[in-house]
Amino acid sequence: MAKNKTVETTGNVVDFINLIENETKRDDSFKITEIFKEQTGFEPKMWGPSIIGFGTYHYKYDSGREGDAPLAAFSPRKNAISIYLSSTFDGRDKLLEKFGKHKTTKACIYINKLSDINIEVFKEMIVASINQSKNLNQGC
Repeated sequence: MAKNKTVETTGNVVDFINLIENETKRDDSFKITEIFKEQTGFEPKMWGPSIIGFGTYHYKYDSGREGDAPLAAFSPRKNAISIYLSSTFDGRDKLLEKFGKHKTTKACIYINKLSDINIEVFKEMIVASINQSKNLNQGC
């Protein structure tokens, strides 16, 4: 079975964020890190070369594939900031309606900048996602 590519590393989160060329995205990444720390109670860790994760859980699929992943995470990508939360937490759709300017896929939420979203709704989403993941021992 193939090894997971996205695993926790010893990379330095601050060093990674400081490499972001776009000043707004860099500043937003520091702020998002603080919001995640505050809401999850976990310190940020690098997962792979570009994901900042908070907490961890172990998953196992029916196929037998298993591994560890962050409970919540984000990645400051070139085109957008990707936010990784559980895709099944209670009230997700209602909160997304109040979240602000974003795009979504099943498991990811994409924002351009922090000023586009409602920070209080973001905090609610993080807490709901973490609670869902801890209760189900699963993530997004």
